[in-house]
Amino acid sequence: MGMAAGTGGGRPSVYPTLVYADAKAAIRQLTEAFGFTEASVYEGENGSVLHAELVQGNGAVMLGSKGTGSVFDTAMKEAGPCGVYVVVDDVDAHHQQAVEHGAEILMPPTDQDYGSRDYMARDIEGNIWSFGTYTPEIQA
Repeated sequence: MGMAAGTGGGRPSVYPTLVYADAKAAIRQLTEAFGFTEASVYEGENGSVLHAELVQGNGAVMLGSKGTGSVFDTAMKEAGPCGVYVVVDDVDAHHQQAVEHGAEILMPPTDQDYGSRDYMARDIEGNIWSFGTYTPEIQA
C-alpha cells in the first residue's frame, strides 16, 4: 500500500456509504485500483454483500449490495451516484495505480488554486472518487 495518508487507526466520525449492483466487483476495484484495504466483508447466503468496510489512511467507506431489502437498501433505491474525496500522500503514484487497473479517469492529477493536487475517477457503477492532498483541519 504505502499510498494512504496518515497513520490509520482511530474511529472516523463520518463514513461515506454506497450501494452497488455488484459489490464484490466494486470491492475489487476499490482495493486494486484505488488502494483501499478490506477491514470487513459480511456476505449473505446468496453471495450478496450485506455490509463491507474498506479503509484508507484514517478514513473508511462502507458499502453493500443493492437488492438486499434492508432499510438502507430500500432508502437508496433511487439514489444516484455519490462523490467521495479521499486524502492520499502521493497523488501521481495513486493515479498511476488507478490507470494500471483500468479505472476511468475524469481529471488527471492537477494542481488546484487552493493548494491541493488531486485527480478524479469514476468507479464501475458511476460514483465519483477524488483523491488528493487537501486535508482540511476539523476544528473541535
